[in-house]
Amino acid sequence: MCDAKVCGVTLSKEQLTIARERAKRRGLDKLVEFRLQDYRGVGDVFDRIVSVGMFEHVGPRRYPTFFRAVSAMLAEDGLMVLHSIGRSDGPSPTNPWIAEHIFPGGYIPALSEVVPLIESTGLIITDVEILRGHYARTLNAWRQNFLSRRDEAESLYGNRFCRLWEFYLAVAEAAFRYFGLVVFQIQIAKKHTQVPLTRDYIGECERALRIRELSSHSTPHVAASAFARRASLSNLGAQDSCGTVEVL
Repeated sequence: MCDAKVCGVTLSKEQLTIARERAKRRGLDKLVEFRLQDYRGVGDVFDRIVSVGMFEHVGPRRYPTFFRAVSAMLAEDGLMVLHSIGRSDGPSPTNPWIAEHIFPGGYIPALSEVVPLIESTGLIITDVEILRGHYARTLNAWRQNFLSRRDEAESLYGNRFCRLWEFYLAVAEAAFRYFGLVVFQIQIAKKHTQVPLTRDYIGECERALRIRELSSHSTPHVAASAFARRASLSNLGAQDSCGTVEVL
């Protein structure tokens, strides 16, 4: 194993509890630390930073603060991946219904709003991946799963919540299928030379992870890679390792 150390930060007490329980259940609690902490107060330096599903809640006014924090926390030879829902048709205000009922304060960015700020911080974009129809399928699966247990949800949260949630999942799926919503993944570094010239290494690392997981049995599922040492996730995230870190 690679003895990766993971530091995850979140503002959700519920998420913190679940993350710690899952890490302990899988025997990873000695390698993984989860904190109830704002990312701006972390202060450590990491070789890997991964932000998954939190950038949508930062807001345009705080994008400069976000990328300054990333620059301060990322090691000189480090890498970051920013994973966020985005718009393919340029900046647009948040839908009022979504803002009121689902994601108060949420904002879905366009790449045109994000890329200039990354550049102005002195960080370098080394890769961009756009996932188009993929998330529509995810939302469809969530909606089907929700409907299969709707009675249980209604007993816990009431009919009004269930109607809101079902409608949200349906319109969100439609937005990804027909109205230009995507998921983008931006790979960021401080040096051009921190990643290979092609994406072949991604498949190679995925295959190595599968082999390691199949052979490890009761050993914690942490995969080795050729170029990861420390990691940090800015929501659920990753420090000090020699390998990639599985996000729980």
